[in-house]
Amino acid sequence: MATRTPLTILLAISLLAVVAAAQQPQTPIFRSGTEIVDLYVTATDENGRLVPNLVQEDFIILDDEKAQEIVLFENEVRPITVVVMLDTSASMTASLDLLMAGAEQFLIRMLPDDRGKVGAFNDKIQMLPARFIGDRDALIAQLDHLQFGNPTRLYDAIGASIDELQGVEGRKVVLVFTDGADTQHAIGWRDVLDKARAAEVMIYTIGLEMNYFNGVRQVRSQPDKRLKTFAEETGGGYFELKDSDELGPTFTRVAQELHSQYVVGFAPSVRDGKVHELDVQVTQEGTTARARRSYVAPLDSGQ
Repeated sequence: MATRTPLTILLAISLLAVVAAAQQPQTPIFRSGTEIVDLYVTATDENGRLVPNLVQEDFIILDDEKAQEIVLFENEVRPITVVVMLDTSASMTASLDLLMAGAEQFLIRMLPDDRGKVGAFNDKIQMLPARFIGDRDALIAQLDHLQFGNPTRLYDAIGASIDELQGVEGRKVVLVFTDGADTQHAIGWRDVLDKARAAEVMIYTIGLEMNYFNGVRQVRSQPDKRLKTFAEETGGGYFELKDSDELGPTFTRVAQELHSQYVVGFAPSVRDGKVHELDVQVTQEGTTARARRSYVAPLDSGQ
């Protein structure tokens, strides 16, 4: 019979300790929205091109102008849950085929773990299907079932999209397209921003300026002035197009950005339940960071 040496016994004990430790439940590094504020950051160069391969040390986070320690950094793709909300009011009638083709370019670039719905807004708001799905072909097929109307309930549509994302874990996005200004709403644009901030939803907006016949004469549409505000405040992107521009490349660009973002996070040093201003910067010369500009700080129990 083999004799165990003290060294053999020591190695066996060490191995058992490692196995036992591995079987113990791991303490989570963070719980999104409570312990860690995580920010999705788009980094671009002076020509608007996406900048890959940045490292944690390249980023600075300011919370109410106070530098924060970065405790979370990822340069990997995180899945998205997205509502693609399209303006199908009367002014878009002549361009609906182009719009649907552009939206399709976004949908076919969804990754296997992404989930989505498609929607339309006019005098009513519609979202399909009933639940978020990852089947790109099924989502594209739903575009044919979107309905049309007259007024432009832009703010209501964005608010309803945010509500649809309530309870969804992970990265939440609203991508909205319109050729005009909001003409009818039950919720104001400030309330929409409050909703987006509280739900940590990123809003991407595409505004199209175009000529159309309003039944009396030719007029020029002007995208809603709040589109840029929605995007800038929530860390999304704003794109303004002319009717001579192709829509497909812009929808494609949004998909590329969403799948090229950095995740940086910090543990708030002030936990007061109030709205705080955020500023994310990149130290690499010629590179600009885009992320949401505010968040609601967690509130310690007893405050």
